[in-house]
Amino acid sequence: MQLTHYTSQFEKINFPITLICDNITNAPNIGSLFRTADAFGVETLIFCGEDLQFGKRMKKTSRATEKYVNHKIERNIDNVLKELQASHHIIALEITTQSKPLSHYKIHTSKPIAIIIGNENFGLSESAVNQSHDILHVEMFGYNSSMNVVQATSIALYEITKQLNF
Repeated sequence: MQLTHYTSQFEKINFPITLICDNITNAPNIGSLFRTADAFGVETLIFCGEDLQFGKRMKKTSRATEKYVNHKIERNIDNVLKELQASHHIIALEITTQSKPLSHYKIHTSKPIAIIIGNENFGLSESAVNQSHDILHVEMFGYNSSMNVVQATSIALYEITKQLNF
């Protein structure tokens, strides 16, 4: 028998993870990030930027999770990262010359984790990458060198929450 929202018995867990969105502006992506944050027990979702769309398209995709996920909007990501620098282990999810494969990453910190994810077209700002303690990427095996920000975030959260949960 297939389970529903009302009959599933998943354990509700909040992980010490803050998800920081660097100028993510696409309404369906924002809605999907709310659902993903809810699904993986993310503690806080921070949207940084100027042109954020929290209208009908976001709400349709989020399926009401924006009502349950702790979130806030900040204009300047650099201010957010400076504030979290001492208290959190900051991970940038981006492909760079210094990034390490997510599949090989082992969490070696007792601090809460902040994961920075980037704009749909331009990725993370150089400033955000430079303020990170670790830079990770999702290994890809096809011709393309990127994937949708929500898909990459889901993969990263799966791997990180799996490590935190065991």
